[in-house]
Amino acid sequence: MPPPLLLSVKDAMIRYSEQPVFENLSFNIHAGSRIALVGKNGAGKSTLMNIITGAQELDEGERWEEPGVTVGYLRQEITPEEGQSVYDYIFSEIKHEERELHSYKVDIVAEALQLDVQAKMTRLSGGQLRRAGLARALVEEPDILLLDEPTNHLDLEAIEWLEGYLRTYRGTLLCVSHDRTFLANITTQVFWLDRGALKVSPRGFKYFDEWSEMLLEQEERELKNRKTLVAQEVEWASRGVKARRKRNMRRLEQVRELREQLKSDVAAFRRATSKIDIALPKEQEKSSKIVAEFYNVYKNFDDDGRKLTILDAFSMRIARGDRIGILGKNGSGKTSFLKLLIGELSPDRGRVKVRKELEFSYFDQKRSDLDPTDTLKKTLCPAGGDYIDVMGKQRHVCGYLKDFLFDPGRAQDKVSQLSGGQKNRLMLAKILANPKTCLILDEPTNDLDMDTLDMLEEILSRYEGTLIVVSHDRDFLDQTVTSILAFEGDGQIEHCAGGYSDYLNLKKGQEEGGTQKTSAQKRETVPGDTSPDNAAKPAPDSVQSQPRQKLSYKLERELSKLPEKIETVESEITTLSESLSDGDFYARDPDGFHEASKKLAEAQARLERYETRWLELEEMRA
Repeated sequence: MPPPLLLSVKDAMIRYSEQPVFENLSFNIHAGSRIALVGKNGAGKSTLMNIITGAQELDEGERWEEPGVTVGYLRQEITPEEGQSVYDYIFSEIKHEERELHSYKVDIVAEALQLDVQAKMTRLSGGQLRRAGLARALVEEPDILLLDEPTNHLDLEAIEWLEGYLRTYRGTLLCVSHDRTFLANITTQVFWLDRGALKVSPRGFKYFDEWSEMLLEQEERELKNRKTLVAQEVEWASRGVKARRKRNMRRLEQVRELREQLKSDVAAFRRATSKIDIALPKEQEKSSKIVAEFYNVYKNFDDDGRKLTILDAFSMRIARGDRIGILGKNGSGKTSFLKLLIGELSPDRGRVKVRKELEFSYFDQKRSDLDPTDTLKKTLCPAGGDYIDVMGKQRHVCGYLKDFLFDPGRAQDKVSQLSGGQKNRLMLAKILANPKTCLILDEPTNDLDMDTLDMLEEILSRYEGTLIVVSHDRDFLDQTVTSILAFEGDGQIEHCAGGYSDYLNLKKGQEEGGTQKTSAQKRETVPGDTSPDNAAKPAPDSVQSQPRQKLSYKLERELSKLPEKIETVESEITTLSESLSDGDFYARDPDGFHEASKKLAEAQARLERYETRWLELEEMRA
């Protein structure tokens, strides 16, 4: 027997302009459902949530809900009221006579989310406001709980606590999140908004990639079959209409309609399956391997008379090409570490040395490099003009904006008109046009949709400089970094080779073995640390003996495609080499000779990347 139906929408239409957002939209929400709501930016996720709450009226169709059903909604934007405390805000939607029933949950939730319930809402930062909104939604315990990016501004400990809390939640959940691991851990169903249609998977987000690719492959096969049929009809129509009867004239008209519909459907399919393709960064100059060094660094701050230790006799070396992920609780020292590296802070004791050729591109989670009064065009072309230099090539600013999923028509819009996710995409567009030799990304995944995240992961996988990422997105860290620095408070820093999954295995191994490293031992494991005290010491067994993880579906698919890519580029190299071996080529066409030489060098570099990646993935699978 299916669980009780709480809410149903049938044949709904929502229209803001001539083109409807939804047409013939139908879905059901049952008691106990755990739903991941996914879709590209602009697909209508917020509109669908507003339909569920009842805030969005239907132009056509029916909405039904079980009498007495309550709906709670954690929105991305929270506007605090003057004089209101966090405690008052959490209880603002709960009747006074019911508050006593919920009061015990306030302390549990507030402690887990690191909230001071006596603090005034107007004094909270943006991240703290989001935590207060999440606390209110959890304490209310509605029958249907809608969560819009609940993990933004939460550290890993708080995210894992939230996962556990939601797994035991008695109501129904519908969640929008860019955090793939979070969605995989809490959901058992997927609502996928794709080109105005809602597609429902009866399995959780863990299986979304496999399921969605299967649907897209099926659609691609159907489009190919339709192309064949339309081609046959067009061939018939091309024989002329002489002496045709009316029924044949009607068939000719149908051919035109079929062709136009097919053209529209193919274009929509290409838009749905297109990926942002940004040119590869130029290969970094092969200078000294060690590009930055922390030697015996101490850093402390005064926190209301209490000494707050960030770094305690910290030593490490950062090598060219290192890919370091940084995680830890808020206030544990992650941002201070970055500021010490780029020279915005000085150590209390010790030395931070950075080679002159190391230049920084810095993605700041506060978006301080964006001027809200500038237009999108001016942000990318501050010196004026219509073109931006992207990896040494001139690109029209409108075309470049389109690469990052912006409507080129918005080039003259002010930055202040953008949403949080759009501002992050604009920042990425600005930084990734010409990333320097060291790319620092401080919480880059906040407010990004999954398509932009896929694009970012793809670009970072090909970036050849030194990469430092601060993030609490576990899947993102697993996909982009090769070592972890975990800031655990009081100057204690844990290092682990691999991504977040490897760090988690390391911590579990330490807990099961009952072993705790001393701070000195921890300093021995910092990446690239070849200082005199550490040069001869091997990394602890717990780091070197980490069990390999099974390849994800995404990585398996990448691995399966690499042999074909290698074969294609080898063929390209052979063709170019044969052309260049022609002794008359240069005399006959000097420009063509130089162009072919350039293409050969690019193809050889591409082949090396493909082969290296193939070896990496094969080793991971071994």
